[in-house]
Amino acid sequence: MTVISSREFISNQKRYFDLAIDEELFIKRGKNIFHLMCTTISDDINDTDDDDSNYITKDELLAGIYKDIDKFYANR
Repeated sequence: MTVISSREFISNQKRYFDLAIDEELFIKRGKNIFHLMCTTISDDINDTDDDDSNYITKDELLAGIYKDIDKFYANR
């Protein structure tokens, strides 16, 4: 376990990110203490980012915006 100041963390971020892979790291800033830890992302999570079915097209977005604008002016 290592405790460092926020100033030390800012000055040497790469060093402390690398250190957090193997050990617990705590960053003290004023009265607050932050726990920095490393988490490995599984391949399952990365695969979902490539799934385009979760996104709408530009045309679908614009159609929704125009619909909302029409509703706004109709209710005025």
